[in-house]
Amino acid sequence: MRAFVFPGQGAQTIGMGRALADAYPAARAVFEEVDEALQEKLSALIWDGDIETLTLTLNAQPALMATSIAAMRALEAEGITIDAADFVAGHSLGEYSALCAAGSLSLTDTALLLRARGAAMQEAVPVGVGAMAAILGLGFDDVVAVAEEAAQGEVCQAANDNDPSQVVVSGHVAAIQRAIEIAKGRGAKRALLLPVSAPFHCDLMQPAASAMSEALAAVVIDAPKVPVVVNVRAEAVTEPDRIRALLIAQITGSVRWRESVMYMEGAGVSQFWEIGAGKALSGMIKRTAKGAETRAIGSPEDVVAAKAALNEE
Repeated sequence: MRAFVFPGQGAQTIGMGRALADAYPAARAVFEEVDEALQEKLSALIWDGDIETLTLTLNAQPALMATSIAAMRALEAEGITIDAADFVAGHSLGEYSALCAAGSLSLTDTALLLRARGAAMQEAVPVGVGAMAAILGLGFDDVVAVAEEAAQGEVCQAANDNDPSQVVVSGHVAAIQRAIEIAKGRGAKRALLLPVSAPFHCDLMQPAASAMSEALAAVVIDAPKVPVVVNVRAEAVTEPDRIRALLIAQITGSVRWRESVMYMEGAGVSQFWEIGAGKALSGMIKRTAKGAETRAIGSPEDVVAAKAALNEE
């Protein structure tokens, strides 16, 4: 069995998806449709802009989605459709890419939702008030205990359960700094602040959740062609109303990526194809599902190799 997985923030690079757009007209059409939806040349920023501007949340989110869907359209041009996957899943914003790839959301709606999501998440907390930190070498339960001790009346929560050795905490700056020191004292291999513009996936994001509730109420969500393993539940979902509710919950809820990978592995998935920019998810998957085969698909060469591998099965 096979899952298609879609990356989240942090995977962005200048130039991502350009080779796909040059090689596949269907991939280029994705960037053109996203540009039209947003009424701006996001593709120019992605291919020729500066990384600081691309990394701004309201740009990175639709840009990474566009790159993922361009890779998906390139696969389709080679005869590999979404039906080649038994599940889809995405890390944080990647869940929107997964839903778009599975036919649950239109490309235009996905681009507009992610622009709204990025802006809402950026505006929810003033710059300098919140922070996120990666804790390496402690298990999830240990990091939850660290966060609880560090909170001291402020927000400090386990935001991303990425793999058995990496958990991200999110909340108020001072609480996150306390969490770093507590984690080091409890044996963490590393504990470091992340270069992010807001404290995602914690209670401080409640204003963004309210904004996304309104935005999601205005779009059509169809049943996905393959089940979507959602972040906040770490289980497969196909009902449109439930998908809508869980996308809202995802703003303040934890990204349960380790558990999501374990769910798919338990269901029989042995191959994970990372569709879009980078290979971060592949690393997390290998650390979680030891026997899993991973494949990153972000270039025309990757697409051709994936086709060849599928034909050999």
